[in-house]
Amino acid sequence: METLVWVVHVLTAVVLVGLVLMQHGKGADMGAAFGTGSAGSLFGSSGSANFLSRSTAVAATLFFVTSLSLTYIYSHPAQLQGVMDKVEPAAIQATPAAPAANPADESKSREIPK
Repeated sequence: METLVWVVHVLTAVVLVGLVLMQHGKGADMGAAFGTGSAGSLFGSSGSANFLSRSTAVAATLFFVTSLSLTYIYSHPAQLQGVMDKVEPAAIQATPAAPAANPADESKSREIPK
């Protein structure tokens, strides 16, 4: 799920940057962007401005939602589902092993008395 949110987040960011770069300022003429006759363009006389601004608003909203989703995912880590995850760490303590015998002591005990 986290990977899916990341992919949507990155793609939305790229689309949002592209949409913002395609838009012109308030003083820009629509004829400069889509040819001289803006009334005969694909979106109509003022349709391209509305289409780009609405698309930008949708992309910005989706970017905002994915940002909040990623924040929620990382602030609430997933609960562990394994059987051993439910055992408390204090109960898993290993018993200490007996200390190994000193090799020098073993060689003395094996000597044959004269």
